[in-house]
Amino acid sequence: MPKVLEWMRVNMLLVLTIGGVVLGMLLGFIGRLAHLEDDTIMLISFPGDILMRLLKMFILPLIISSLIAGMAQLDARSSGRMGLRALVYYFATTILAAIVGIVLVLIIHPGNPNIKTQMGRPADYVKVSTLDAILDIVRNMFPENLVQACFQQVQTTYKTVNSSTANDDGSNHTVQKKELVYRDGTNVMGMIVFCLAFGLLAGQMGKKGRLMVDFFVVLNEIIMKLVGVVMWYSPFGIMCLIAGKIMAIANLASTAQQLGMYMVTVILGLSIHAICTLPAIYFFVTRKNPALFFRGMLQAWVTALGTASSSATLPVTFRCLEGELGIDSRVTRFVVSVGATVNMDGTALYEAVAAIFIAQMNGIPLGLGEVITVSLTATLASIGAASIPSAALITMLLVLTALGLPTSDVSLLFAVDWLLDRIRTSINVLGDGYGAGIVYHLSKDELDRMDAERNTENETKNEVVLNMECDTITSITANPIQSQDHMVTELKM
Repeated sequence: MPKVLEWMRVNMLLVLTIGGVVLGMLLGFIGRLAHLEDDTIMLISFPGDILMRLLKMFILPLIISSLIAGMAQLDARSSGRMGLRALVYYFATTILAAIVGIVLVLIIHPGNPNIKTQMGRPADYVKVSTLDAILDIVRNMFPENLVQACFQQVQTTYKTVNSSTANDDGSNHTVQKKELVYRDGTNVMGMIVFCLAFGLLAGQMGKKGRLMVDFFVVLNEIIMKLVGVVMWYSPFGIMCLIAGKIMAIANLASTAQQLGMYMVTVILGLSIHAICTLPAIYFFVTRKNPALFFRGMLQAWVTALGTASSSATLPVTFRCLEGELGIDSRVTRFVVSVGATVNMDGTALYEAVAAIFIAQMNGIPLGLGEVITVSLTATLASIGAASIPSAALITMLLVLTALGLPTSDVSLLFAVDWLLDRIRTSINVLGDGYGAGIVYHLSKDELDRMDAERNTENETKNEVVLNMECDTITSITANPIQSQDHMVTELKM
């Protein structure tokens, strides 16, 4: 018992956060029995909304300061190797997650055509293109205006316009015209690319760029201290977020009855990926206990479960990896910042399951070619997904379009997305953490060698300066009169 109390005292924030999640679920289900009005539910959710605003407020300065400070302490060769290892990990785990989801949804077969008739089918149609999505990712990597990239990103949309030719019956012929528009949301990809280049060049400038590097290092420390203060508010905010979401659900029983097997399939797939796939890869590469690593990541995992945003969880992820697990900040700032945008294991699995579920619900059989298309397109769509709540529902349109499935059926999944979004986001964050641990293990020798070389250079410089000072003192001691005359001459000049 004393050991348990000691552990709870040391990990008080983690205990309070887990308690906030459990208490939020209890309050949510109790509140449903009271049939509260919308305004009351809004007031209950309000502290949670404040938490989300506080965490999102730190995203931009945290990404900028952490990436520039981290990259400035690396050379181009080390950062290139580190980036290659991270990208291989991202791609491998995302593909594996999509495969796990596909296998489960084909075995369990949760799709039933009766679900569609019971829930109704909306008539909305959204035109999307895989090529446009790829081009949008590249465009956002190179923003034309950095200030605009802080709050907007470019996206290809289709606008219906009247054609110059008429139909056979004399009616106007309409066509879909492609155009680029800017929509709200931080262009994280563009900021990451700019900060990577800026940090590397600042580090290569040596003494000239030292002032700029020190500025971002101090800025990063200030932001992390502010995050530390906000984290003590997070248990209460997470409790309110979860309670408000549960209270706001309409027809919980009928939704669970109609989409229950679909939810089971997704949750089971995410659990397999989190409990088996990611720990197995981590153990295979590092030969270390993945359970101990997960324990260090627990705070970030629970926060992601409550906020449903991997970007909002970034500050907590940094704290866990650097404070609890002792991973080099140069690795975490690069791997986790990029991973929060690129590495979406849970999202890839979710989109693969959802696409095949919709195909089963429409009675459309899928062959081997279509299944391979689902895995590849789900991987691509997850990379393009913004690290914000429910972004996967939008990018899933790419997967449905690639298979020729009705995109309007996506809205049938809205009723349960609030829960699945939280779970898949927590898996995304967990994947980022394991990735940082793996890349750090593979890059540790290079980082130690780099530190040793820099220490040697600094010692050499210090010796040179010290020798020059000693020579000056010796010359002054040997010829005090001549040295004094020389100093007087300099003063007159």
